[in-house]
Amino acid sequence: MKILASAVFEHVVYNVRLLDASSPTSVSLVVDAILRPGDADEGPLLVPLPELVAVIGDSAAERLVPILRRKGRVVEHDSIAHVSFPFWTPAVD
Repeated sequence: MKILASAVFEHVVYNVRLLDASSPTSVSLVVDAILRPGDADEGPLLVPLPELVAVIGDSAAERLVPILRRKGRVVEHDSIAHVSFPFWTPAVD
C-alpha cells in the first residue's frame, strides 16, 4: 500500500491520501510537500495512526497495524500514536 503526504511540519505529516491499496500488509510513504529545514531532516516522518486508519480503512488497518507494532514502527509523539517512516520517497514531477 502507498500513501501520499502533502503537508509536513517538524517531522509530522498533517495530510495524507491513499495512492495504492495493493499490498495491504505493508505501507510506504511518498512525499509531495514543501519541506523546510527541520521538517524532514534528522529523523523519521510520523503519520498519526488515527489518520492512517481513516485513510486506509478499518479492514486494511486490522491487518496492517499489528504488523507495524511488531516491527516497532508505532511510536508515541505528543501523546498520540504515530507510524514512523524512517524511509520515504519524494514525489517526482
